[in-house]
Amino acid sequence: MSEGDSVGESIHGKPSLVAAFFTRIGQVYQSWLDKSTPFYAVRWAATLLLTAVYMIRVYILQGWYIVTYALGIYHLNLFIAFLSPKVDPSLLDEDEGPSLPTKQNEEFRPFIRRLPEFKFWHSATKGIVIAMICTFFDAFNVPVFWPILVMYFIMLFCITMKRQIKHMIKYRYIPFTHGKRTYKGKDDTGKPFAS
Repeated sequence: MSEGDSVGESIHGKPSLVAAFFTRIGQVYQSWLDKSTPFYAVRWAATLLLTAVYMIRVYILQGWYIVTYALGIYHLNLFIAFLSPKVDPSLLDEDEGPSLPTKQNEEFRPFIRRLPEFKFWHSATKGIVIAMICTFFDAFNVPVFWPILVMYFIMLFCITMKRQIKHMIKYRYIPFTHGKRTYKGKDDTGKPFAS
């Protein structure tokens, strides 16, 4: 490759000003994401507030129902991925790979999500921001009879969740935990278990 042929480099081999600017913006953005990781309640509260602002905007403008429908379908897909195990037990044979315990005496394996909580939050928030940006452009304001979209979304949600719940029952996994299991009593040395 000759000098200056790589992406983001000027003729003299140094990064261009534009590439350096966007690299710096990406680093600052990633830094803020990293700092927000432990504050899941604050992150989700901000996302719910952003959702409320978006819904109020759509209600006041009386339009952009297709964008809202697409956002709902996107959030439904994210939610299903959030509820699903990383390794689908229906695709595994009995003797191949890790599986979820199906009997009481089997070894406990923690539930690992296909879409982790942080990525779920990040993708959902990005979707809301993109939908909000779309409401500023009339090209996305396609006239539709919105009650049909609402009914179709409700039907799709019910069918999808029914299928997901049947899968959860069949393979006996619960995608939600309420913290670390604690034990009361004493260990072999007579000391109390740490909670």
